[in-house]
Amino acid sequence: MERSQEEQTGMKIFNTLTRHKDEFQPINEGKVGIYVCGPTVYDYIHIGNARPMIVFDTLRRYFEYKGYEVNYVSNFTDVDDKIIKRANEEGVDASVISERYIAECKKDMAALHVEEATTHPQATKEIPDMIAMVETLIEKGYAYEVNGTVYFRTRKFSDYGKLSKKNIDDLRAGNRELLVSGEDEKEDPLDFVLWKPKKEGEPSWPSPWGDGRPGWHLECSVMSKKYIGDVIDIHAGGEDLIFPHHENEIAQSEAANDTEFARYWMHNGFLKINNEKMSKSLGNFFTVREIGEKYDLQVIRFFMLSAHYRSPLNFSAELVESSKNGLDRIRTSASKVEEAINNSTVSDMTEAETKLAEEIPTYVKRFEDAMEDDLNTADAISVIFELVKFANTNVEAGATSKAFAQKLYDTMKQLMDILGIDIKEQEVLLDEEIENLIEERQAARKAKNFARADEIRNLLTEKGIILEDTREGVRWKRA
Repeated sequence: MERSQEEQTGMKIFNTLTRHKDEFQPINEGKVGIYVCGPTVYDYIHIGNARPMIVFDTLRRYFEYKGYEVNYVSNFTDVDDKIIKRANEEGVDASVISERYIAECKKDMAALHVEEATTHPQATKEIPDMIAMVETLIEKGYAYEVNGTVYFRTRKFSDYGKLSKKNIDDLRAGNRELLVSGEDEKEDPLDFVLWKPKKEGEPSWPSPWGDGRPGWHLECSVMSKKYIGDVIDIHAGGEDLIFPHHENEIAQSEAANDTEFARYWMHNGFLKINNEKMSKSLGNFFTVREIGEKYDLQVIRFFMLSAHYRSPLNFSAELVESSKNGLDRIRTSASKVEEAINNSTVSDMTEAETKLAEEIPTYVKRFEDAMEDDLNTADAISVIFELVKFANTNVEAGATSKAFAQKLYDTMKQLMDILGIDIKEQEVLLDEEIENLIEERQAARKAKNFARADEIRNLLTEKGIILEDTREGVRWKRA
């Protein structure tokens, strides 16, 4: 649906940079460039990684619903100490690890209904541009090289600390990316690394300063510039990235490009598990894959959107169960409305229904108002529950007209689609049902009924079941 520009720009975003809600004005009319820091791919993504993915995917969906052309860029950090450590443990090349977990991450994102990014850049494929940015920073006097390491002169960038609101004189070099080997080489303890020299057993690339690899902060600056431009509309990520990662991104990008780096900064709050910080040592570290074995991931998405994205979110079995009940309530109501469509004997709205139908757009308007108030998905979901109440009160199978029920159903579906949640529960096949269908397929093949055999294979593929014909017979696995 096309909207006027006035309608398009009703969104207010809490901007971490200004610390207040700013009205969103795109750089280019009708377009929005969003950069979201993606995961470091050394393992399956955890439930904490899922929160920014779901939140900012919903932001993107809303912009698309409003008629914007969205350029959504989310990177994979595919060179990192953790990846190298994992590769050395397994005795394989680091790229084997990163490619494996990029593929697994994409599966999990699909299961969470996170749309594919416009571009998923990988750090290792953008090395020449990273070297070029470092060269620019050296030329401008913002960077210097010592024994193959290139550092950024933090104090030379006068706006350093503007995002995190940290005073440079109060800072101590104690953050993970500010502390590097060879501290004594630095001109200033706060200078951070742009390029680090090769170590034994690590992947490396040739550069003017010797073989090595880029610093973590540099990667996002270069990839956002290449795939969006010097200035980004919205830069987003978890609040743990504000300092030093995003602060350092701003410093190197603005120093290199001589322009503002990002107009709006959005950061989601932390996810806790049973009111505790998630950590492997506490034994409360869960991957999306593990969670998906216990819960429908659509329920998890609904749960994450039931709180405001900036609020801390506590993950517990009780709260997830409550979200499941809430989602079931919406789906039951939608199913009742769909039943009314299918069984209706009256096609056109009655006079009373025409009057009632005039109320439906008011729910859409309130939903939009909530979404445009700094992506308040919690309030938006409350509006959907009110629409469900309205549907339950005014729809009666056999008495309601097809036109009224259809209008109601389409609206419910449209609002749920913006949230990235199916209005119908997807049927999950049980192991026994799969085995029975495979047996039926085998029998169909034996009888040379290949059309039915193909039909069963396609049905199973749709349900995420992959068949493998082996010498020992047919094996299957879930995608």
